[in-house]
Amino acid sequence: MPRTQLQRREGAAPAGARPGLGYAWYVVFALTAIYMFSFVDRQVLSLLVGPIKRDLGVSDTRIGLLQGLAFALFYTLMGLPLGRMADTRNRRNLIAGGIVVWSLFTSLCSLARSYWTLFLGRMGVGVGEATLSPAAYSLIADYFPNERLGVAISVYYMGVFFGASLSFLVVGMTVDALARTPIITLPLLGAIASWRITFLIVGLPGLLFAMLVYTIREPLRRDLRLTSEGLPSRLSFGEAVAEMKRRWQTVTGLSLGAIFQSACAYGLLAWAPAFLQRTHGWSAGQAGRSLALILVLFGCSGMYVGGILADRWYRQGKCEGPLQVGVWSGLGTFFLLPLALLLQRVEWTFILLAPGVFFLALPMGTAVAALQRIFPNQVRGLVSALFLFFLNLGGQTLGPLGPGFLNDHLFHNDKMIGPSMALTIGFAAILMQVAFLASYAPYRRDYREMRAAAAR
Repeated sequence: MPRTQLQRREGAAPAGARPGLGYAWYVVFALTAIYMFSFVDRQVLSLLVGPIKRDLGVSDTRIGLLQGLAFALFYTLMGLPLGRMADTRNRRNLIAGGIVVWSLFTSLCSLARSYWTLFLGRMGVGVGEATLSPAAYSLIADYFPNERLGVAISVYYMGVFFGASLSFLVVGMTVDALARTPIITLPLLGAIASWRITFLIVGLPGLLFAMLVYTIREPLRRDLRLTSEGLPSRLSFGEAVAEMKRRWQTVTGLSLGAIFQSACAYGLLAWAPAFLQRTHGWSAGQAGRSLALILVLFGCSGMYVGGILADRWYRQGKCEGPLQVGVWSGLGTFFLLPLALLLQRVEWTFILLAPGVFFLALPMGTAVAALQRIFPNQVRGLVSALFLFFLNLGGQTLGPLGPGFLNDHLFHNDKMIGPSMALTIGFAAILMQVAFLASYAPYRRDYREMRAAAAR
């Protein structure tokens, strides 16, 4: 398509003036709460590994697939058309519909009588959650100027650790409380294994979060690609894809970096409870409480510091600042987390786990913010969905699958889950650094082209 000018943020009409930062931060906090809830549903399986293996008769490899591929498959496949809808439809309504879908499928997982019915239930959760992040990224980018975008999206991404922590707490306490009551009788459902109740506890409250979405106003779309007459252009799907092809090196590099970062994160989140239970004899409740504290304190602070660093470097003229955050993340993750999982004393494990989680969390929001800065508004939902497609199909599949596969086929020992996690995380951390470093030059080029279009 012929190159056209880009709507400048400063050029919006008074009627479309940007809302104040106070309301913008309310939108971020509301979206963070919704993202937190989605992660509770996503993470619920990690503390139910033992009961599911016992009742359904499955291996660690299959548990890894259940936590990763089952969710990621439809999350990624549905993400692309839903990302396109985020570019052309009401984003608030899209998120609300997704909440209802994933909440219902989480609740339906309580009825699964076989591995494959539970697998299908997890796929349904993925379909619903695929609506959230592409629309949320696009909304936040319309509420915040570029120089504050890194922190804003990093705060949104804190929902990952808030949600995982809440899941560890709620599920851990539920499993401990029901440990002496293996069978429970419920109205309509009859007698079911007590671990199945957990899916109802975390799934049904979702309808309340769907109502929260309607406190968010759909903002004026900004940074639109304009025609020569100064009107917003309507990009066809092919034209949107062409915009991404022009920046393919940056999109590929950022996506690969995020894949390997998320492989570290999902590998840790999926297997850390089982690691503490198998290696150190902890109960589900003990593991859940300790991990929740680590994730909230060090995961969230890492994400916030990552956003602060990326925005500071951006204001200093270092447009590749978000990628530099990713390189530092890879270094810290590589030196801290594998060692934490190999030590025999649990005290030393947590001493190294805390800073390891801090470093791991640094780039979780900044990579997304970097993409928003180099694409016009009409493409942001689609490119975010493509980014999440690679991140989840790669990272959320490889992260949980790696330790389970190594345990079943290399070590042949349930108690070797620590070394299996260390190998998976260490290898992924090295590849994360390589991917982010290789993206510096193409990102600078694409950023300068975007700013030049905005200046015309």
